[in-house]
Amino acid sequence: MNTLYSDTHPKMEALQIQLWRQASSTRKMNMLAQLNASARLLAITGLRARFPQASEAELRFKLAGLLLGDELALKVYGETIHAK
Repeated sequence: MNTLYSDTHPKMEALQIQLWRQASSTRKMNMLAQLNASARLLAITGLRARFPQASEAELRFKLAGLLLGDELALKVYGETIHAK
């Protein structure tokens, strides 16, 4: 079996895969939700660092642009929020 990660010992990787396979569907969905929340937090933190003067609404609009693309974000959120 090929390894997924070059920095992980093959036995530990095999154990991780075994645990993923044994996890319930609910547990897997919870793990995905936590990963999604972490990714959003990292993205909004990066946007806040790049645009320190932006309001929370502007940051949410910029995040929508990253997640949905600018065109769809504009359709979803309209032109009421003008991000700098």
